[in-house]
Amino acid sequence: MDIGSKIRAIRNRKKITIAQMCEETGLSKGFISNVENNNTSPSITTLQTIAAFLKVPLPYLLLEKDEHMTVIRKNEREVTTSKESNLKVEHLASRGGLSIRLVEIPSGASTGEKNAHEGEECHLVLKGKILAEQGEDSYILQQGDTFSWCASVPHYVKNIGDDTAEILIAIYTEDLEL
Repeated sequence: MDIGSKIRAIRNRKKITIAQMCEETGLSKGFISNVENNNTSPSITTLQTIAAFLKVPLPYLLLEKDEHMTVIRKNEREVTTSKESNLKVEHLASRGGLSIRLVEIPSGASTGEKNAHEGEECHLVLKGKILAEQGEDSYILQQGDTFSWCASVPHYVKNIGDDTAEILIAIYTEDLEL
């Protein structure tokens, strides 16, 4: 865990000197230098003092690099398009077992045959008019409507409107390989 360089980076970004930090926290210059160089591991109480002085939440100092916020710019999104139905899926974000996707379904197109996979799904219809079916349930949904289901039960979505439909989907699964 590289807490020291994180503390140094925050301190430098905020243009705080080690002397200022020592004065406010009561910690010695040598100790702070050792912490920032990862030569010593401060106690949780000391980390709380440092975090409070730097005005950052203590848990932030404890995050591993891969646990920090992830940003995907619009032009960097992974996009897949189905050849059969011209269905466009933009992979917006993922974290752990949660992923968010934006799906565009052209008029008359569908997600194909009913399919099933592990996980849970929540949907928000952003635009258009769709038919959503799962088992014996069948609903016509429009802009602003939401629906959710257990994805392990076969399901199907079709655009029954005149324009392209857009659906925002949040998918949770233990295994993101859908």
